[in-house]
Amino acid sequence: MGGVRELAASFVVAGASGVAVRGRLKCLTEQDERVLRAVGAYQGGLASRDLKARCADGLGHSAESWASRKRGLTGVSSSRIAGAITKASHDQWALARRCLAAHIRSLEAGISVLRHRLSLPVGAKGTKRAAGGYRSRGEWFHKSRRLKTLEDRLAAAVADWQAGRVVRGGKRLLNTRHHLAEAGLTQEQWRQRWEAERWFLAADGESGKRYGNETIRVTPDGRVSIKLPAPLAHLANSAHGRYTLTTPVGFAHRGAEWADRVEGNRAVAYRIHYDAGRDRWYLTASWQRPVVQTVPLEAARAGGVIGVDTNADHFAAYRLDAHGNPVGEPHRFPYDLSGTAAHRDAQVRHALTRLLHWAKQTGVTAIAIEDLDFGAEKTREKHGRRKRFRQLISGMPTGKLKARLVSMAAEHGLAIIAVDPAYTSRWGAQHWQKPLTTPHRKMSRHDAAGIAIGRRALGHPIRRRTTPPPHDQSDRARHRTVQAAPGAPGREGPRPRIPGPRTRSVPPDAARTRATRTPKTVRDVRSEQEWIQDSLLLTE
Repeated sequence: MGGVRELAASFVVAGASGVAVRGRLKCLTEQDERVLRAVGAYQGGLASRDLKARCADGLGHSAESWASRKRGLTGVSSSRIAGAITKASHDQWALARRCLAAHIRSLEAGISVLRHRLSLPVGAKGTKRAAGGYRSRGEWFHKSRRLKTLEDRLAAAVADWQAGRVVRGGKRLLNTRHHLAEAGLTQEQWRQRWEAERWFLAADGESGKRYGNETIRVTPDGRVSIKLPAPLAHLANSAHGRYTLTTPVGFAHRGAEWADRVEGNRAVAYRIHYDAGRDRWYLTASWQRPVVQTVPLEAARAGGVIGVDTNADHFAAYRLDAHGNPVGEPHRFPYDLSGTAAHRDAQVRHALTRLLHWAKQTGVTAIAIEDLDFGAEKTREKHGRRKRFRQLISGMPTGKLKARLVSMAAEHGLAIIAVDPAYTSRWGAQHWQKPLTTPHRKMSRHDAAGIAIGRRALGHPIRRRTTPPPHDQSDRARHRTVQAAPGAPGREGPRPRIPGPRTRSVPPDAARTRATRTPKTVRDVRSEQEWIQDSLLLTE
């Protein structure tokens, strides 16, 4: 057990702090689309210039420079639009810095592994902690080329980090411009997507204002109106320089909650987005939720948990009571992570919906899930030729899965307990797969891992029982506590020492036993034996 790493403590995941719903803007007229494109392009140009100024400030950014940028934007738009643009620039700059830092760490890890393996002789054996040398001279040569490529990428990433460069619209879409044939796009189609991604049609909410937003206003019956910038005021079709779209919008999901906020004039932020690939317009509404106190860990464990093992194509779930005993049969919720990002997201949502409905039926109070993070576990240098394994872990949406599960579970009143993922599959298969396998129940390694995850969330050890008494079946080494029945009193402690004999039979007379016992040696039998004659009737 010396090689087992220290396990992190389980904890209850904090609930979601915000909500976002999306509705489609259908049946827009040509004039509606013309106005939306004009407003998006104009404000997108302002956002691009502001992001450039923010990148120039770099780490020397201050409140004075922020106020100066906002004053400059207010003169060509409005104070609310200027505030939304500068806030979006800050968020995008911070996100780009975090992503670039993670990319640099990944490159440095790959370079370290390559340098280590290239320094070893060809064919050198590896260990559990470090990989060995490469198998052949040809592989060594190709990996040396790979090392040079990663070093060049690292130098470019560090230069971008120092310069503070941020691509508005996305670096991936920007690089697609050089591979139009592989992407199946024409230059005009790519240009349309590039411009749509750089548009800015968003507004932050304001509490106390009419319907919670002054720039993009949506009435309770779904009527959308936009406050036009001063240079585009001639396009207005309503009073006070506003343009009202001809068709209303509706929110199928959380529509009642959104309507309550709008009628109460509470802040709601909106964003209008154009999907160039599908030629559709969408409106996204978002708002913040009040901070809810996290349920204590003991309260989350009170009603039992459902341990969930996340896999590439399904969730393996098992219900456990508060004492860590498996209840019922294993459940599996399949999903398909192939195809587009929208398809994968829909598959995950459907699987989580079925999981949460089953959890509500069983009456548990929490769902236990591994605190997975494959950020540093999918590089080519770490896993080598295991291409399918790298694709497997790269395709598992761990971050989006946790975010989806937390927000959806909060609506059902369920807590989420995150546990350390170390050794759950190995120990679960070792202690639970074979004992629970019957002719009518087929236990997989993933089902056993779900039990291990649930027991770790409940604070119990994963193994089924403690080590039996080493001497014999008596209580000389005290009672094994984990094997006690759930209803046994005092099951968490040792069995109490009860004075007196440990047999239910009547104890024999000690004096009579000594008098009639047979010694171990034959020569002293007659001399030590004492005959006792009972009073019996003698007859001839």
